[in-house]
Amino acid sequence: MKRLLHIIFAIMALAASQQSGAQTAPYKFDIGAQLGMSGYLGDANSSNLMKHPGFDGEASFRYIANARWAVRGVFAVLGLSGNTADMADVLPDQAQYSFTSTVYDLGARFEFNFLPYGIGETYKRLRRISPYLTLGVGVCMSSSGGTTSVAPTIPMGFGVKFKIAERWNLGAEFTMTKAFGDKLDGPVLNDLNGIKTAFYRNTDWFSRLTIGISYEFGKRCETCHYVD
Repeated sequence: MKRLLHIIFAIMALAASQQSGAQTAPYKFDIGAQLGMSGYLGDANSSNLMKHPGFDGEASFRYIANARWAVRGVFAVLGLSGNTADMADVLPDQAQYSFTSTVYDLGARFEFNFLPYGIGETYKRLRRISPYLTLGVGVCMSSSGGTTSVAPTIPMGFGVKFKIAERWNLGAEFTMTKAFGDKLDGPVLNDLNGIKTAFYRNTDWFSRLTIGISYEFGKRCETCHYVD
């Protein structure tokens, strides 16, 4: 996961240095909704993200800077669950734990389209489909076992956009989110092994695989050149 984060940082930094002349997008904003499934990685699941898939629902608002770059706000509600009985690790006294939790996640992300995304005249060289990378910051609140906890997060991921009409977009996205806390899976599972070195221990992760639709609005004014 650390390597994935470093790769995303490097690609987006390189793209930023080379895209000062990116094409203008015809609309400034879009609003959308996404549905999919969530996964959990932590003390009660150390390997298989989709061992206990949950439901994920999201609402998003995006500022479209140009055909390559956008800033997107996302609010998501998702369910997580896990069970230590599924793990190869043996816990102290051969104890077994399970949990379910509801997570409310709010974040802001940068998006970089690998291709200039949009519909327009041929000379603009826009593409109706483009893969993209996303990276951001956020905060989540989880409720499990009668307790509530809050943790900062870093979402990172990739996806693909397809423009089905001038203002309408379809998208599919996979994100991994690192939560800087160990209570998404409830207070009982907090630091079961007392191990601080393993990367997945003592911090929780959650994933989201979604499909969604969005609508663009806020048309930009275009400068017209004419001769009297």
